[in-house]
Amino acid sequence: MSYRYRFISEHRTEFGVQRLCRVLGLRRQGFHEWVAAEQARARRAEAEAELVTLIGTIHAEHRGAYGVPRITAELHRRGIVVNHKRVERLMREHGLAGITRRKRRALTRPAAGPVTPVADLIRRDFTAEKPGQRLVGDITCLPTFEGWLYLATVIDLHTREIVGHAMAGHMRTDLVCDAIDLATARGLIRPEAVFHSDRGVQYTSGQFRAALAEHKIRPSVGRVGSCYDNAVAEAFFATLKTEIG
Repeated sequence: MSYRYRFISEHRTEFGVQRLCRVLGLRRQGFHEWVAAEQARARRAEAEAELVTLIGTIHAEHRGAYGVPRITAELHRRGIVVNHKRVERLMREHGLAGITRRKRRALTRPAAGPVTPVADLIRRDFTAEKPGQRLVGDITCLPTFEGWLYLATVIDLHTREIVGHAMAGHMRTDLVCDAIDLATARGLIRPEAVFHSDRGVQYTSGQFRAALAEHKIRPSVGRVGSCYDNAVAEAFFATLKTEIG
């Protein structure tokens, strides 16, 4: 039934809702109820995506130490009422976990060598003399026919082109690694290039640092909570979301 309603939604401008419903043997009221339900689902999905982003930010701000109870408490402190079971589900689905005393099997490849603090090598100078020399990246959530998906990008600061990207139904570290892998596989990143990002948990993970080291790319990160330190990536996503509505 839903695929017929979706067909009507996609062709309503050309043929009109009343005519399409008559041809397909559906009630107009049923179609309008479906539209309302779809919009409600989209709003819930968007709200959940925003919550996931905030959970990831809190997790990163506390160096991955916060688990479900403390992240739930921090959300409440910020005025967001959410059940701890929902926080637990979202953290599990997106590969986030707090530090625990018990030893657990590593789910990601270890970093090559000790993990050290990362400096801001860009310092809001979003220019480059040559292609493949300085790059920025970020993650956003987009509505698609498959539902809400996460998009990770790699943007060249010389050409302002997307040289690498990855899309999936999760925002685990694999997503950003896949975007970097694609850019390097296409030969669009120079050795000793700089890749700049925010301090999201994916970009500060040992797994991602190991991926950068493997490709001889130097990491760079902005300050916590400062969108201006990654302005090019933020601006690209703002434009993209405007274009797709």
